[in-house]
Amino acid sequence: MVRDDLLPGGTKARIFRSLMEASPATEFVYAGPAFGAAQVALAAVAYQMCRQATLFVPARKTRTRYTIEAESYGARIIEVRPGYLSNVRCRAEAWAAERGAMMVPFGGGCRTEAITEAAQSLPIEPDEVWCAGGSGTLARALKVAWPDAQLHVVRVGRELPHIQGATLHETGHPFERAVKPDAPFPTHPNYEAKAWAIMQGARPNGRRLFWNVYG
Repeated sequence: MVRDDLLPGGTKARIFRSLMEASPATEFVYAGPAFGAAQVALAAVAYQMCRQATLFVPARKTRTRYTIEAESYGARIIEVRPGYLSNVRCRAEAWAAERGAMMVPFGGGCRTEAITEAAQSLPIEPDEVWCAGGSGTLARALKVAWPDAQLHVVRVGRELPHIQGATLHETGHPFERAVKPDAPFPTHPNYEAKAWAIMQGARPNGRRLFWNVYG
C-alpha cells in the first residue's frame, strides 16, 4: 500500500515539483475537472516554491473541496462556463500564452521520473499493481518502475491513453459520480475509491500493491 494521501497534494505533487524545479516560469497554469486532485497538488507545490498556480476549472454552483483546498494554498481560481474540458483547456492555454506562463500538461505530462523513483525505493517487488487511471500518468510511471508486475488500471475519466502491458478495468460509473469509500484510509471518491472497490472484487495474484494518490 502506498499512502500518498499523506503527502501534501498527493502523488501529483511529486511530478509538479520536478516540473517547477526545471522551469524558469513564475506562473503555472492548469486546466482540469472540478473534482481533480491535480489542482491541489499544483497549488501546494507552487506555494512551497513561491510560484503562482492559476487553475481553470468548470464553473459550479458550489466549489468542490478540491478547488477550495487549492485556493487555500494561494492558487488563482478561474471558473469557466460552459465547463466542458476542451473549453476549459482552451481558455487556460490562451491565458498562459498571453502572460508568458507555463501551461502544465493534463496529468503533469511526461515527467514521471519522480513517481518511478519513489516506487522503486519501496522495499518490496509487487507481483500485481493497482491504480486509478485519469490521465494515465501514474500508470505509466508504475509500469516503468515494475515492468514485470501485472499492472491493473481502473479507468475513471473519459479518456485514457493506451498503456502497453496494462489490464484496463471499467468502473461502470461516469467520472462525476462519486462512490462511497470503503477503504481503511482516505480515498478520493471519484478516483481511488472506485479502483479500490474493483480491486477488492478481483482474486489476488501474488503480492498486491495499491497506490493511493490522494485522500
